[in-house]
Amino acid sequence: MAQVPQRFFDALAVRTWCGLSLRALGRAREEIDAINVYPVADGDTGTNLYLTVESAVAAVEAVFAAHAVDAAGDGEPDDGDGPSLADAVGAMAHGALIGARGNSGTILAQLLRGMAQVLAARGEPAHTDGAGLRLALRRAADSARQAVAHPVEGTVLTVASAAADAAEEAAAEATADGAEGTEGDCAAVARAAYEGAREALAATPDRLPVLERAGVVDAGGQGLVTVLAALVETFTGRAETLPGRAPAPGNAVRHARAEHGGEAPAQKCAAEEGDGSGPAFEVIYLLEAEDAAVARLRQRLDALGDSLVVVGGDGLWNVHVHVDDAGAAVEAGVEAGRPYRIRITHFGHGDAHTSAAERMPRERAQRAVVAVVPGEGLAGLYTEAGATTVLARPGEPPASGELVQAVRRAHAREVVLLPNDAELRHTAAAAAEQARTEGVRVALIPTRSAVQGIAALAVHEPDRRFDEDVVAMTSAAGATRHAEVTVAERQSWTTAGICQAGDVLGLVDGDVAVIGTDVTEVATTVLDRMLAAGGELVTLVLGDGAPRAVAAHLEARVRDAYLAVDTVVYQGGRQGALLLIGVE
Repeated sequence: MAQVPQRFFDALAVRTWCGLSLRALGRAREEIDAINVYPVADGDTGTNLYLTVESAVAAVEAVFAAHAVDAAGDGEPDDGDGPSLADAVGAMAHGALIGARGNSGTILAQLLRGMAQVLAARGEPAHTDGAGLRLALRRAADSARQAVAHPVEGTVLTVASAAADAAEEAAAEATADGAEGTEGDCAAVARAAYEGAREALAATPDRLPVLERAGVVDAGGQGLVTVLAALVETFTGRAETLPGRAPAPGNAVRHARAEHGGEAPAQKCAAEEGDGSGPAFEVIYLLEAEDAAVARLRQRLDALGDSLVVVGGDGLWNVHVHVDDAGAAVEAGVEAGRPYRIRITHFGHGDAHTSAAERMPRERAQRAVVAVVPGEGLAGLYTEAGATTVLARPGEPPASGELVQAVRRAHAREVVLLPNDAELRHTAAAAAEQARTEGVRVALIPTRSAVQGIAALAVHEPDRRFDEDVVAMTSAAGATRHAEVTVAERQSWTTAGICQAGDVLGLVDGDVAVIGTDVTEVATTVLDRMLAAGGELVTLVLGDGAPRAVAAHLEARVRDAYLAVDTVVYQGGRQGALLLIGVE
């Protein structure tokens, strides 16, 4: 469907831009991952940018959903004007901040925050014109540079500055030529910024030797150009043809690793490029802290490691740093305020940080299963079945680096990867591609729920041929319908109608099918709908918050109403959802 162009930069334009950016990054993700060699050749820049924008999209959609529902709660859509520009850009910036992944994702979050600071400060207008957009792009580029402890030219920072410069130059030329209205034209400003960013991106290998050696442009810069192309499309309704990446001698990540003796280079500044001895860990966390405490934190983390980026403000910050001592980086956050959503990813730089026992070579297994699981209970179940697990805590999905590290821990020639979550499809795909560059044969089975993973694991036979095993596991997962019972966090539209905060939701195959107030009643309705199409085995996974009697009630329901259908119950622990249901 053709995109309806937006004339001004208003709340709807923000929503459109975010959606177009997400789709564009989804298409470009693998290519961006493939050229990611700086600051660390970990092959996940495209995925990190996608996940960062995905979080921004969710925040913007939540703002629109809140305005679409009558404040009186009578279930009728509101006839109001919808969110303001300030509401929309504020949500976009906040969503990106709390969902930022990796170095480039964190910088993108600050770029969006810089834009929001300008647009929200202009009062409560319904929209802004090209002049306002130009000022926002300038503030975005400047604030991103200020957030990076040691800015390096030839990176996304250079591309962002070039975009802002080009927008300003276009406005100055329009004024000098007397082109009426051009300076206020959002489409003209967006296109100028996009073209300036494209030119700067093409020149990044000339400014950063590690890119020139790998034969690629900067991955973060490529991602920003993709986002700016979506901005142009927002105002023109026409998709831009994105520049292809510079030719690389094979996979750029693999090339960079080979050049550095099999390790990923990590640099603090351009003068340190290529020493191949970067820090062992990437540490990321959200931090609630005052400005003065964050200033001290910057100094301490800068002394501990490199690639330091601290973005945010107003009491909430996203901290990103590469260090050898991950514990010290977290402790510094504790001293500054309250860190949470802590992610620590090991880069695998040699064996300097492993024990003697870990350094001893051990024979690779022929095949292993790596699975993402939503709770401690299922982690134990999967582990007993022989899988290597990655725990996904509620609201904290794993990054691709964590999945790659799990593949390394499995220490097998062949790995079957079970993401067990539809939202992890891009993350898992990036991790699989990275593992393949390290010589591991990886098959990604697109499981959308942990109950599908259980079904796949049940038919796993490591002694048969790899392809046959993957086909059998994929078939078992695909034959398993999945559902979950959870509690709504806020008022919103769903496929089953409007829900209120605190309502019990029954989701079947990812879509809300039932809205109610009683967990057992909702679970029973969901189960009946699933079994209406037939089934042989029902799997129930109980979360800590589920009523104790719900499992017994559902088992009795199956026993009394559905002949020849078996039921198995597992304790999932803290898994987010109250109940997971699988029907094979």
